[in-house]
Amino acid sequence: MRLALPAPLSRDKQDTLLLVAASLLVLVPHAAHLPAWVSALCGATLSWRAGVTLLGRRLPSNLVLVPLAAAAMAGVLREYHTLLGRDAGVAMLVLLVAFKMLEMHARRDLFVVVFLCYFLVLTNFFYSQSIPTAMLMLASIVALLATQLSFQLTGAVPPLRTRLWMGAKVLALALPLAGAAFVLFPRIEGPLWGMPDDAHAARTGLSDNMAPGQMSDLAQSEDVAFRVKFDGPVPPQPQLYWRGPVLGDYDGRTWTRVRPARHAQPLSLSVGGKPVGYEVTLEPSNTRWLFALEMPRALPELPGRGVALSDELEFQALAPVSDRVRYRLASYVHYSLQPDTATVDGQWLSLPYGVDPRARAAGQALAAEPDPARRVAAVLRQFARDGFVYTLRPPLLPGPDSIDDFLYGTRAGFCEHYAGAFVFLMRAAGVPARVVTGYQGGDLNPIDGYLTVRQSDAHAWAEVWLPRRGWVRIDPTAAVAPGRVQHSLARALPPMAPFGLDGLAGLLQPDPGSLLGRIRYAIGAVNNGWNQWVLNYTPQRQQRLVDRLQEGLSHWQSLALIAMLCALLFLVKKFSQRRKADPVDALYSVLCQRLGQLGLPRAPDEGPTAYADRLDGAGLAPEPSAAATEFLRRYSAYRYGPQSPGTGLVPILRDLLSRVR
Repeated sequence: MRLALPAPLSRDKQDTLLLVAASLLVLVPHAAHLPAWVSALCGATLSWRAGVTLLGRRLPSNLVLVPLAAAAMAGVLREYHTLLGRDAGVAMLVLLVAFKMLEMHARRDLFVVVFLCYFLVLTNFFYSQSIPTAMLMLASIVALLATQLSFQLTGAVPPLRTRLWMGAKVLALALPLAGAAFVLFPRIEGPLWGMPDDAHAARTGLSDNMAPGQMSDLAQSEDVAFRVKFDGPVPPQPQLYWRGPVLGDYDGRTWTRVRPARHAQPLSLSVGGKPVGYEVTLEPSNTRWLFALEMPRALPELPGRGVALSDELEFQALAPVSDRVRYRLASYVHYSLQPDTATVDGQWLSLPYGVDPRARAAGQALAAEPDPARRVAAVLRQFARDGFVYTLRPPLLPGPDSIDDFLYGTRAGFCEHYAGAFVFLMRAAGVPARVVTGYQGGDLNPIDGYLTVRQSDAHAWAEVWLPRRGWVRIDPTAAVAPGRVQHSLARALPPMAPFGLDGLAGLLQPDPGSLLGRIRYAIGAVNNGWNQWVLNYTPQRQQRLVDRLQEGLSHWQSLALIAMLCALLFLVKKFSQRRKADPVDALYSVLCQRLGQLGLPRAPDEGPTAYADRLDGAGLAPEPSAAATEFLRRYSAYRYGPQSPGTGLVPILRDLLSRVR
């Protein structure tokens, strides 16, 4: 028994299903940030539309669609508490496209859906401007163009692969113009999608406080914090301390920034050696912190933003950094901060009352040592010798005396545990101290020469004030895990099970010579190039490019080179057109020329069939006349017939042409 094959779908059904597929390609990326119920409703609506098309059923009436659309809008209002802004607007537009699929009654409705999808392609960049997102959106545009061409084709429709290729060629023709507009069209400062309030969603990064476990969570993030391009050699890893918030107030659990002193002491900085010049490309964080290699020489300059310097040498932008920014700095890696100050503010000695009595007593016992530097060394020896462990998974410290629990109980912690406990002991011992947070180290990409500093490089260390030396950096983590400062986080962690969090940390910085390392560096270099030359193409960079173009075009050598390139492109185009000429058309042109020489030229408005009819009885010999007529008949069938006559036509036409004499 032979199974009956399903009947082929009609032209309208094929076009509708292609539109559903193209719309799905545009809508799927939005599922990553839309509420689950919006994505589920869109999926159900598109499935409904596909089922109606395949089964040949009627579309639902407005009595069904209007209440459904009203309920969906009410859901958006309940979800976002507004119908304006980025997130609510995108959710409404996604639902509108899905519901419009069930309300297509005329040809213009098809184009409405297509143009709405074009706009939705742009909204995907509100949430991600990465290379994969750009590639997916280009594929979406090709699918939409193929769908639009399908609606406009009449007669026989080429296969789907051919239509997709046609859409790709249309996109390829538009890309040079789009590229020229991107490079030369006047730009505004900042992205358009950064203006709505809900565009400033929280991002991973350092905050202005520190509590146990906070940085160990941050260290498991591979997100890029910033990238650095040095003017010369990269300083050694132990000198790569990127200064951020300075914390001095402690409430028994959390370290926070101190209030500005009413009568701040003047800052004095003595430096040695040559400054290290570099450029920082800071990723958006929606905070005001700017990071610099200790110790910067001057304030960075941010176009369109002011920069402030605190008494603790913290750099802050006057507005949150909601887009990628770039600034240049020069820093001295050898310095002394306030070495000639007699005393410092008492705020760097304050401790909360009644917390951590054992650590307080231990610090007070250290005060019997007259040399503050020896008190510092004693605590570092305690960390190095008393079985302390550096780990990404420190035990919880839920009690009110968290520093006591850490020093005399768990003895396992991350950098914030060691920095906080060290500063507490130093203050109890009478040594002014404070916590400094930021980043330490970085991963140098040998392909593009950029140092990538990730969130996993977040670090906390301490500064103590010593007479005649000023504020001195002390990293207590280095006493427990020297590899953290000398090399990287992955090398500092103890070997663990390959599937644990500590085991996964070994993948953060693979061996540069390994295949994984080379792939990682190549991907990083491509992403960095995309960020530097596409996403961070600011008005200032555009103006510099235009100035260089104007300067270059003012010389006659540049104009001569452009003229030569244009002539070369013209010759290449003519040569490619000649090579792509149809051999059948070429033989037809030769036939017309030969008949013209015999006194029977073809009229400009005369087709091959009419030309063949006129040749009958025109006075040619029987054999040339029959050969020319047969030639024109075959050519007309090839050029205008529903199907190609197949291969082997060129030899036949050449034989017929040889008889026309």
